[in-house]
Amino acid sequence: MGADRLELVRMLYSGAIEAVRVAREELAAGRIGERSKAIGKAYRILAELTTSLDRTRGGDLAVRLLELYDYMMRRLTEANFQQKDQPLEEVLGLLSTLSEGWSGVAQQTGTQNTRSEAWESAVSEPQSYSIAGYASQGYGSQAWSF
Repeated sequence: MGADRLELVRMLYSGAIEAVRVAREELAAGRIGERSKAIGKAYRILAELTTSLDRTRGGDLAVRLLELYDYMMRRLTEANFQQKDQPLEEVLGLLSTLSEGWSGVAQQTGTQNTRSEAWESAVSEPQSYSIAGYASQGYGSQAWSF
């Protein structure tokens, strides 16, 4: 509840990474419904990250993140429809890289770091509900089944 926006984004990345890992496990085990739910969770988290971007203050960085989130969402959809692991592996790698970068930014927020400020300004305050709770919620009945 008391997390700042950088921490909330880091939590969302963590939730998306875990969802993609679960999706890969479910795909390997042949559990179609569970795979779809996990992919749906990762997709919804990326959609929330997309809506949290502040394109005015975030400038070019926000635009590039928007394009990357859109690309990952398309790859998740592709993975679900084609029942292939490669797109999931790719999204997992991208999310992991972003998460590492975001964690580094969070560590630098106490200093006057222009890069840190640019990353932080790319993300607006959470929208209509608890973004942290969303990242940690179970798959539930709202999961997308493609």
